Amino acid sequence: MAANPSIAYEQGRTASAADQLLVDIADYALEYEVQSPEARRIAQHVVLDSLGTAILALRFPECVKHLGPVVPGVTVPHGCRVPGTRYELDPVHGAFNIGCMIRWLDYNDTWLAAEWGHPSDNLGGLLAVADYLSRVRIAEGKAPLRMRDVLDAAVKAHEIQGVLALENSFNRVGLDHVLLVKIASTAVVTAMLGGSRNEVVNALSNAWLDGGSLRTYRHAPNTGSRKSWAAGDATSRAVRLALMAVNGEMGYATALSAKTWGFQDVLFQGKPLKLARSLDSYVMENVLFKISFPAEFHAQTAVECAFALHPQIKDRLDEIDRIVITTHESAIRIIDKKGPLHNPADRDHCLQYMVAVGLLHGELTAEHYEDEAAGDPRIDALREKMVVTENPQYSRDYLDPDKRSIASAIQVRFTDGTETANVECEYPIGHRRRRAEGLPKVIDKFEANLLTRFPRQKTAQILELSLDLERLEQMPVNEYMNLYVI
Repeated sequence: MAANPSIAYEQGRTASAADQLLVDIADYALEYEVQSPEARRIAQHVVLDSLGTAILALRFPECVKHLGPVVPGVTVPHGCRVPGTRYELDPVHGAFNIGCMIRWLDYNDTWLAAEWGHPSDNLGGLLAVADYLSRVRIAEGKAPLRMRDVLDAAVKAHEIQGVLALENSFNRVGLDHVLLVKIASTAVVTAMLGGSRNEVVNALSNAWLDGGSLRTYRHAPNTGSRKSWAAGDATSRAVRLALMAVNGEMGYATALSAKTWGFQDVLFQGKPLKLARSLDSYVMENVLFKISFPAEFHAQTAVECAFALHPQIKDRLDEIDRIVITTHESAIRIIDKKGPLHNPADRDHCLQYMVAVGLLHGELTAEHYEDEAAGDPRIDALREKMVVTENPQYSRDYLDPDKRSIASAIQVRFTDGTETANVECEYPIGHRRRRAEGLPKVIDKFEANLLTRFPRQKTAQILELSLDLERLEQMPVNEYMNLYVI
């Protein structure tokens, strides 16, 4: 990354040197060239996985009600396309639509560190802007962006969000992780729009000055559907700030470090924000996929354990005395939840609920979070018998950069004194250590999700074009997005 220069903002707006973090992120967004074949291969899978998850979300009316233009009936010339629909929207609201769809089911990729999050949330903004720019360029007689540009942008957005998350814990001060979606999307989208170095810094400074959403909507007693559209909101705001910056809007040199009034003093307990490592392609290479079922990622290994135990307990439900779930500290802090669960957003962030469904059915789908499935009295009966405990070694391994495990174990004890084995899972199927097993299943998931919206022939066409990386990279973005129009 570039050394720390003293930069003056455009047109002499301020002579102050910009905060180093703003400069480092801007330099990376503008100058970094993706060299890692693995990062680009994983980015391909991330884009497909995210689009497939977005398509699947169209089966759920609570998601669909958020989609379309702000004013019904408005179509934007050269507007971006919203996958699985006929909408043509401006890139700001297009980013909201696509981001909302990708995140709705809690089924896209994940990053776990001091802060948590879902780096593919940024694709709402990246795809909307890339598609919009491509259509405008074609109208002007210029070359469109290619899907390789989207893959490179995804690597960068993943890296900015993920590296900021390594050692900066926003959840500890009550802020939601979608703040990092806004920051990453702002940097990368401003660069995509042709922004200068100063313009990227200006946009970033405004993104930090927005502050962050509270995590209220992720925790009892207020868990609600906002957690499913918060990322779309964040990446949409990023596009808005990026467009303002390239139109000449000023920035704020010490948005982070200003005494009393900067982000660090106001919202981060005076602690300096930092990058834990140089920005490269580390996050994309190590990102976690949600492959087999939609569940908050800290529960993924516990649910795998529940699946393994299902055959042993499905005919002995009335004999169960206790279910012991052993896991890591972050899972306990986020999703250990007792008492009534009021809606799907509440249920998919309850460790005990997800484990109960896994034990009962040997599977977990998005439909299991809906009211009809939740009405099964056996779920709450099993929840009442669960005890959640921390294994300190699991917690240490979770933060170990050489392991990044998400370990859990489950043991079921029966009233006659017998018990199952203590079934342990250290790495979920979406982990980098299980890539050979996981990536083919990412494609299976992509195909299955497409078939919920498209006929088999069209699904086969999308698959053929998407799975050939060289061909995909050279495809104009607008042509690729047209494949998803109904």
